[in-house]
Amino acid sequence: MSEIRDISLAPSGEKKIAWARRYMPLLRSVEEDFKKDKPFAGLKMTVSLHLEAKSAVLCRVLMEGGADLRITGCNPLSTQDDVTAALVSRGAEVWSVYGCTPEEYDRHMAEALSFGPHIVIDDGGDLVSMLHRSMRSLLPGVIGGCEETTTGVIRLHAMEREGALRFPMLTVNDARCKHFFDNRYGTGQSVWDGINRATNLVVAGKDVVVAGYGWCGRGIAMRAKGLGARVTVTEVDPVKALEAMMDGYEVKTMDEAAGYGDVFVTSTGCNKVITERHFEKMKDGAIACNAGHFNVEVDVEWLEKHAVSTSEGRTSVTKGYTLENGRTIFVLAEGRLVNLASGDGHPVEIMDMSFAIQALAARYIADHRDSLPCSVINVPDEIDFDVARRKLRASGMTIDTLSEEQRSYLNSWAL
Repeated sequence: MSEIRDISLAPSGEKKIAWARRYMPLLRSVEEDFKKDKPFAGLKMTVSLHLEAKSAVLCRVLMEGGADLRITGCNPLSTQDDVTAALVSRGAEVWSVYGCTPEEYDRHMAEALSFGPHIVIDDGGDLVSMLHRSMRSLLPGVIGGCEETTTGVIRLHAMEREGALRFPMLTVNDARCKHFFDNRYGTGQSVWDGINRATNLVVAGKDVVVAGYGWCGRGIAMRAKGLGARVTVTEVDPVKALEAMMDGYEVKTMDEAAGYGDVFVTSTGCNKVITERHFEKMKDGAIACNAGHFNVEVDVEWLEKHAVSTSEGRTSVTKGYTLENGRTIFVLAEGRLVNLASGDGHPVEIMDMSFAIQALAARYIADHRDSLPCSVINVPDEIDFDVARRKLRASGMTIDTLSEEQRSYLNSWAL
């Protein structure tokens, strides 16, 4: 049983999946291991991800590992209906449609959880939150899970601090082979892919304001600078702000930057980063978008209530809000993840690394099901090193190894 848009879209989805799989050598190598070992045999697994071609490859790898899998989306505007059709056509159970209502989104997630998973793979924390809030009867059966993104990790740490977390969760986002590459290079490229696809405007010569200078913000700012923009960073963390300054960017408050920015990109994980007082200072034609997981960073709700008129921009994911001062502010993708709602998400090769970590982290949970504490757990270094070595081999790269003498030298204090 599944709930998708249209099964007849499957051939288009298969083409996308086949293209992605061709450029995902790490997941293909993990798949070969899983076919032999069947680490998830007898285990039920619920996956909540941005449902597009790369995540479909991961889902099929997990199924090859023996998982009884149910799949749902993690964002109403990131599901690609032809990809979900392709998954269903090959035997997967999927609950997700592009543009679903909040009620449908919750129902799809509940359906994907209802069979009582042993392992959960989450992106943003909604799956884990639902288990702990409204489906608590399923908690005793969960042996652990993995979290994909920064926002979800923040929520997990909050649950842990309050003593609310009832099963082990591995923070895939914090693995070095994830956030060094996915958050920086993946977000950096995919955000500008989404913005450019939605606007068809030049970046060079524009004033770009990036809110937040974590790994995602670093990537967004770096790519904007590479495209010829003048970049301003806004931050609340003084160390990150200092780093942005040392990297060559202007550092201002959002109140200061609002008056001159041409394009605003939020990547903080916090709410109301751009709100009423900022909108009222913005130029006519300024563009605002979000690269954080939830649609709370740009205060679209205020715009919806207070704009004197609205209009569709160049595409259906671009909406103009004309304010009482006569200026029009354009918001991309309803303030949701611009790289997925206006584009195809991170580059394939980047997600090959991230999803290889996901697959191996899920295996780690299965292999250590009786010994992991109910807490937030870092991905073991052995998984990070495994993925890095696979990537280097696939790229034709080689590295040095320490001799026993060197190893002894590094581990000694009596030099």
